[in-house]
Amino acid sequence: MSADDTTEPPAAITLPGPTGLGTSALRVLLPDRRPAPRPCEHDGHEPPLPHLTLPGAVRKHSLAPLTYQEREWGDGSYPPLYCPATVRIDEDLADEVNRRLVAWAERVGIHEGRMKEFGDTGYGRLAMLTHPDTDDADMLLVAAQMNAAWWAADDYYADETELGATPTELPPRLALVTSAMDPPPYAGDYTRQLEETIQADPVLVSLRSSISHVSRHATPSQVGRVCNITSQMYVSWAAYAAWRYLEAPPPVWRYLAARQHDSFYTSMTLIDIVGGYQLPADLFFERRFHTALMQAGTASVLVNDLYSVEKEAADELPDSNVILLIAAEEQCSTREATERAVALHNDLVRGFEASRRELTAVPSAELHRFLRGAQGWMAGCLEWHGATSRYQS
Repeated sequence: MSADDTTEPPAAITLPGPTGLGTSALRVLLPDRRPAPRPCEHDGHEPPLPHLTLPGAVRKHSLAPLTYQEREWGDGSYPPLYCPATVRIDEDLADEVNRRLVAWAERVGIHEGRMKEFGDTGYGRLAMLTHPDTDDADMLLVAAQMNAAWWAADDYYADETELGATPTELPPRLALVTSAMDPPPYAGDYTRQLEETIQADPVLVSLRSSISHVSRHATPSQVGRVCNITSQMYVSWAAYAAWRYLEAPPPVWRYLAARQHDSFYTSMTLIDIVGGYQLPADLFFERRFHTALMQAGTASVLVNDLYSVEKEAADELPDSNVILLIAAEEQCSTREATERAVALHNDLVRGFEASRRELTAVPSAELHRFLRGAQGWMAGCLEWHGATSRYQS
């Protein structure tokens, strides 16, 4: 059988139409004549053993909103972060996801020579904490892989000078990332050269492998969503590279304008995929929902700025960080800048909650489940940052 052959029956395309509860019978199905995607052989997928019942298959999904708390962070000396309570801490599940993740990383070659450090970072634990509506280790591995691959690109291409990150090489590297995740049309020998370059770069291999695993569990619309929003994130990375190269830190407002599109909003695009359902595109990109998810994603990435400020300030070419930028712009102490960043985080979380309440009138169980998933993601993100070795001195 050639690489282009497929024996799988055609899937179905759903034409755009009404969404929400009670509208499924109104949608029109047409056969999808496109070839079925072929998952990568080494995408980390581990099928469940036939004699086991996956807890994720029977978990009852509550749509009740989570409670919020004033949560201590860091050494406890700063004002608390307003955030939902952590939904689940299951260290055995986290260890299993991390085991699968490390085995996958060794196969694709990412972080070669740094595997213990990679394993200790605990991306499997991040997936367990931020996606509490499934206990399926393979579904959680999807999130762990994508986040680990995104972070690898960040380390090796954008942030870590000692790992080879340079501002002038970042934009062309990111163009290859996009092609690794979303292959361009065949172009003869030019495609061969592209493939050789991708296969020689473990970061690109990890991103291609990760999106392949996503495609096992996601619809084409969801896969396209992940690829497109990843590319959206990389526009902001190109801006950071220019600021670092020119040694011209941006004003805080310009940094936040870029940071909102380079936030954990990208990671949150996986919520329904990992949960085993689909929020229709017309609802995912509906302005009010989009705003809510951007508020949640930006709040969560400010947590990252709070925890990573010391590490980023020590780099040979410091990356943009909201605390460093506020301190420079306002000519205030790092502590005062930190307190302002905490206040901004808390305002965003309260803004998300107001947006979520506004969306309660939308008759879609998928939308409300996704919003609850965003609450769980914010909570798990804070929990993970407080324990991971990534930001410990």
